[in-house]
Amino acid sequence: MQGRALMQGRGLGLPCSRERDVVHVMGQKPTPFMLKEVRYEGRVHSRLRQVARQAVEQVPALNSTDGNGNGGPPEDTTMKGCRPATISVHGGERAGRPRVSDSLTTPIVQTATYTFRNTAELIDYQEGRYGSYEYGRYGNPTTRACEEKIRALEGADDCLLSSSGMNSATTMLLALVPAGGHIVTTTDCYRRTRQFIQTVLPKMGITATVLDPSDMEGLERVLGEREVSLYFSESPTNPYLRCVDVPRIAELCHAKGTVVCIDSTFATPINQRAIALGADLVLHSATKYLAGHNDVLAGAIAGKADLIASVRLMHNVLGGVIDPHAAFLVNRGVKTLDLRVERANRSAMILAQRLEAHKNIARVHYPGLESHPDYAIAQAQMDGYGGVISFEVDGDLWRTAKFVDEVEMAYIAPSLGGTESLIEQPTIVSYWDQGPEMRAKLGIKDNLIRFSTGVEDVEDLWADLDRALHRAFAAPL
Repeated sequence: MQGRALMQGRGLGLPCSRERDVVHVMGQKPTPFMLKEVRYEGRVHSRLRQVARQAVEQVPALNSTDGNGNGGPPEDTTMKGCRPATISVHGGERAGRPRVSDSLTTPIVQTATYTFRNTAELIDYQEGRYGSYEYGRYGNPTTRACEEKIRALEGADDCLLSSSGMNSATTMLLALVPAGGHIVTTTDCYRRTRQFIQTVLPKMGITATVLDPSDMEGLERVLGEREVSLYFSESPTNPYLRCVDVPRIAELCHAKGTVVCIDSTFATPINQRAIALGADLVLHSATKYLAGHNDVLAGAIAGKADLIASVRLMHNVLGGVIDPHAAFLVNRGVKTLDLRVERANRSAMILAQRLEAHKNIARVHYPGLESHPDYAIAQAQMDGYGGVISFEVDGDLWRTAKFVDEVEMAYIAPSLGGTESLIEQPTIVSYWDQGPEMRAKLGIKDNLIRFSTGVEDVEDLWADLDRALHRAFAAPL
């Protein structure tokens, strides 16, 4: 009959009601929970209650110190006769730490190392017959749970979480590009990524070709002329939100044996799944949308198993390990990723359309607008266009700075993807040390603004931006 379940274990064959009323005793010690009355068609199975009560009376309650149901680990008798210094170290833990499997949230396993009961168990671990961890730099249960969540979202074989997005990027580059190798990247990208490619990799003889995101002819040419180890680009890019044609790039690169890695930080797996589009790897600054609350630094890279294995080996050497509590925060943040990105997509589109129509805005860069150079690509490979808008104020450096200062709701801060809206003037936040000539060479305009929409009401955000623009242009400089 629908709605029934069959009690299994300990010789019980009693029909029980729906899942929430089933007392499941198979594979675990009896607990006071077994005393729960199981109702079926309005009747109480007294026989089940009797068996359960007898079992509880015979076995001390799980996680009880005195057998009376009081919470805590089992009584530790190994410390009897030991001195205070020894008890301080081992008391309450030596007899067996709790192995929590029924916690609703993934527990934070805050440990640097892992123990083995004996040498045989350690050898089983080393030879793959015993599942555990050896040392905190090589893995952590909390971290692994988060990695599995991101892996599933991206449709990848494996995922590796690390201490920051830059750590994920640099570790990937060091792991996959050999000494003397060559990479292809794009003109519009995060400054620190460009800096690593241009200043650190050349020390190992690694060179790079930098192309416009839409330059497929240039990509075909360099693939024909050079042995290219890796193609690496953001999509959308930072700060102009250019989108690269991932399927076309994958087709060209794979024909020459070149690995394709797409940084999808701005897109998230909600809006774009680069692996399904043909990429071998997808990278995230998990600090941004994945974690989503501006309270943790983290990075993630997901993709083909053999490539992630190579990156993991380098990661284990370099040691850019994420703290278990940070992994917990990322894991918690991803739970609401779809909700937050849906709000950000909707709000950003509304703001982009209104900004494009505003008399004090010279240009808006948003892939959801038909005026964007990569609108067709974004339409083809994205489900939404993200919560970041870049736009150019119709004024100079200081008029733009005046506008930023007049904004009241968004914080002035160099990040994105969190619950709070953030605003920045890249010239000042990221490129102030470069000087006007270098900024012009990199394409960073003095009047450029990058705005990351949070989860506030879009009408409040727009009222604030409109008011700030009016004040900035009404006041003399």
